[in-house]
Formats: sequence, C-alpha cells, structure tokens
Amino acid sequence: MSRETASKDNPILIVTACASIDEAEKIANTLVQEKLVACAQIQGEMTSIYEWNGKAEMSKEIPLHLKTTSEHWDAVKRKISFLHSYEVPEIIALPILEISPEYHQWILGNVKKLVQA
Repeated sequence: MSRETASKDNPILIVTACASIDEAEKIANTLVQEKLVACAQIQGEMTSIYEWNGKAEMSKEIPLHLKTTSEHWDAVKRKISFLHSYEVPEIIALPILEISPEYHQWILGNVKKLVQA
C-alpha cells in the first residue's frame, strides 16, 4: 500500500538510533507525553558501522522503537529531528502489516487526533 493510499489510522513502527540512553529517554518521554506515539521501546546498546564524511566510523548507539499511526509520521519525524543530537538522524517508518485488533485499538486510543489543515 502506498503512503498516498494509506489510512491515517494505519499502525506504523518508527525506528531511530540515539547517541545515549539519556537522549533516547528524552525523545521517548516527549513523544509519549505529547501523545504522538502510543509506546516507545528503548533497546540495549548496539554497535553501528557506517561512513560519515568519507570516513568509516564505528559508534555505540541506543535503538528506539516507536509505535504510532501514519497520521503522526510527519509530526514524529519533526520532533525527533528537533530533539536529536545527530546532524542526520536515522528516522525510518515501517508499516505494520499484521496487528491484533486489540493492540491496534490501544494505539489509536493513546495517540491524539491531529488537526488536518
């Protein structure tokens, strides 16, 4: 299903990686408190290997998984970009293809409805 035809209530998983546990907690708490995501899961430390400015890098990062709806993608992306310490943070949305109806309703009940312009 393309983003254009996706329902605003479709559940999505947003993934980012943070420089520290403090940063992950700040982003997670802000997004949950503002009801932009229903749930934030902070994972254990991982090692990332990547190229940055023409040089191979290796760093420790904290994965952050966020459950929300398609309607909240733009707002969550903006908020992560604002709060994140990286110049180019990873912000990826994955469609949730299968979900229990009860959990989907829980997500819908824990995110605010956004006013459409």
